[in-house]
Amino acid sequence: MDLKTNGIIGQSTSLMEVFRVLAKVAPTDSTVLVTGESGTGKELLVRALHANSLRHDAPFVPINCGAIPKELLESELFGHEKGAFTHAIRSRPGRFELADGGTIFLDEIGEMDLPLQVKILRVLQEKEIERVGGSSIKKVDVRIVAATNRDLEDEVRAGRFREDLFYRLNVIPMHLPALRDRGGDILVLAQSFLARFCERKGRKELTLSDDTRRVLAAYRWPGNVRELENFMERLSILCDGDVVTPADLPAKILEDVGDIVSLPEPELPAAPVAQGQQGFVWPRVEHLREHGMGLKEFLDLAEEKLLLEALSMADGVKNQAAEILGVKRTTLIEKLKKKKLE
Repeated sequence: MDLKTNGIIGQSTSLMEVFRVLAKVAPTDSTVLVTGESGTGKELLVRALHANSLRHDAPFVPINCGAIPKELLESELFGHEKGAFTHAIRSRPGRFELADGGTIFLDEIGEMDLPLQVKILRVLQEKEIERVGGSSIKKVDVRIVAATNRDLEDEVRAGRFREDLFYRLNVIPMHLPALRDRGGDILVLAQSFLARFCERKGRKELTLSDDTRRVLAAYRWPGNVRELENFMERLSILCDGDVVTPADLPAKILEDVGDIVSLPEPELPAAPVAQGQQGFVWPRVEHLREHGMGLKEFLDLAEEKLLLEALSMADGVKNQAAEILGVKRTTLIEKLKKKKLE
């Protein structure tokens, strides 16, 4: 099927693995638990799950369990009957009823109190709910997807999360990697966000200087994709020139990465994978242009990376490395000497 990624941008190996699992899991009704640090894009991934599911024409209903006061969360989830509590002047359906036939997204489920966790467990087991103040049971047909930035296994050990609920939710675990672990995706996202915000503001698209690219790639982005997106919007407003230089970057980022001269070259973004295509894909001319590289520079860099990877895989044994690469040992040694890699 053609996978709808719902605006999730990137081509890193770690993200491709997420997409691979997404393609397998989305058409099923299995319960999914999405984990990842704040700002990694968990809701985007859950929306992509729904968009690629057989329920895509039915409602998608999100609820942030950490943003609603604990005393109101049960009513928000299951609804209430008239007179169930003060100010309950009329009956009201909850999110589970609104999501009937579709998907309910329980965001930050690690914030939920233990008594309410029992009721969520019942929905998972029995597919039925009871409104606050009500006495009748309502059947609901919903797919439950939950997300958290907490380690729920730690929460279980600490007695703050029910073990039985954890295992019910964790049928299909999906983990979104932190931005710092996505290599070349940092610059792909940065340029994409920058282009979008410049277009919105009606200004010429900004480009990133080589030193700026080094800095952005080296920074750890504790706020992940959300932090990068907000920062690119700031640059689109405050940057005076057409090229973003290190002088345009805040001291916080510059101090975090240290001496710019000593920073490594940014990792090349992977070439995009065509729909339905797996494995190797050819680089394109646009990738050379993005990095200001000529053909010889690109081929030299690619060859060097493959040589080093083969040596690492072979634990430094040249015969094995040569076999991995499909070349003679003498050819391998000659290339290593030429590139001063010995």
